[in-house]
Amino acid sequence: MPAKGCLRPSGLGTRTARQSCRLSSSLHHNVETPSQHPFAYGANDEVARLAASRRRPLTLADLLKHGRPPLSKDTLLASANYTLSLLPARLASRIEALRNLPFIVVSNPHVSKIYSNYLHSLSTLLPYQQRRVATLEEEKQFAEVLADLVHTHANTIPILARGFLECRKYIDPTDVTRFLDTHLRARIGTRLIAEQHLALHFASQPENVSNGGRPPPTTPSNYIGVIDTALQPARIVKLCEDFVGEICELKYGVRPRLKIDGQQDAAFAHVPVHVEYILTELLKNAFRAVIESGNEREPIEVTIATSPDLPGTHMNDPVSSKHGGSESDTDVGIHVDTVVGTADANESIRYSSPSSQSITIRIRDRGGGISPGVVPNIWSYSFTTFSEVDMQNSENGNTDALNAISSSGGNFSTIAGLGYGLPLSRAYAEYFGGKIAVQSLWGWGTDVYLTLQGVGKV
Repeated sequence: MPAKGCLRPSGLGTRTARQSCRLSSSLHHNVETPSQHPFAYGANDEVARLAASRRRPLTLADLLKHGRPPLSKDTLLASANYTLSLLPARLASRIEALRNLPFIVVSNPHVSKIYSNYLHSLSTLLPYQQRRVATLEEEKQFAEVLADLVHTHANTIPILARGFLECRKYIDPTDVTRFLDTHLRARIGTRLIAEQHLALHFASQPENVSNGGRPPPTTPSNYIGVIDTALQPARIVKLCEDFVGEICELKYGVRPRLKIDGQQDAAFAHVPVHVEYILTELLKNAFRAVIESGNEREPIEVTIATSPDLPGTHMNDPVSSKHGGSESDTDVGIHVDTVVGTADANESIRYSSPSSQSITIRIRDRGGGISPGVVPNIWSYSFTTFSEVDMQNSENGNTDALNAISSSGGNFSTIAGLGYGLPLSRAYAEYFGGKIAVQSLWGWGTDVYLTLQGVGKV
């Protein structure tokens, strides 16, 4: 009987399958043995080996390199094997990070569940790593494993939030911010890599294979996988404005006005769901501020500007003194100079093209600004501000309606009220070489500058 969390894909040899099952069962055994540290491991542990392995540099352009779907057989297999070359080390590094948490934290059932999820995902990938994906049938099975991986980790953020909430007496908030910032950025990359191949897989299936013989869903020609090569921020702003406005009408009975100016036809290559999540969070804060300050008649101004790509002004210099001028084992070399606790360079994407497009969006509101006492904490994962009673109410659907709009990205509803909105938005922006800067005039209003880095012309 296979160990819990162990899946043996059909069509592969039993030897490699047994190896991954032994990995899974041995580590699960450690978790379930009270007399041992729940994440004890030996010198020859496969997870430790993978976590310590050197990672190839990754660019957003790499995710686009297989071209527009439908892909040929050879290109689809190349995409599958490229995906397989990236994921195991990333999953293993997250397992290692969870093992290194304090004993009382990793013993928490919510944190332990996340550990088990990562272990399950790694165990399903190991058989494929032992032998390359060589046929369309194996590629199909591999896509099923990726779909399971994406589904398994869909609720990682709220589950971890609950775990750290319950352990807040036993771990310093700075350590929580440091762990979450690194972990959630790593999750962005892992999920993007998996979803990119899944999108290419489904878009490359013949009509008689997809959807039981029905034509496959049409994908806009400007999409390559999950990346929109002609994304227009102005269009995303309008979508988010409609959504946030409806929630404001539901909660407050009023709907602030929003005015868009600047280069409204600007376009670049980016991931739409990430941009939508960031803009929804920023607009939510602006709408709420103007309403609660009584200035809802004052329009929220959104200005869009493309940044000229001038020599010597790159925010993503691939060689940074912070990392010793080396990028041999990192995914990125950008220098992110932010608050204590941000992710290391291994969890961001590096840009190698000198023509990558940068777009800045300024969101200006007359909502009274941010209190000086609050400003130092806006980038922290404020898990201590949400009580267990509030958490229970959110599970029953009684959470603040305006906070709940953070779920527009699909899997964020249960972190409403946890203070995860801004730091998670910054993680999404910085992962792709962008940034978020906040300038507040207390008693007047707030300007938020969102800079997003694209990949240039595709």
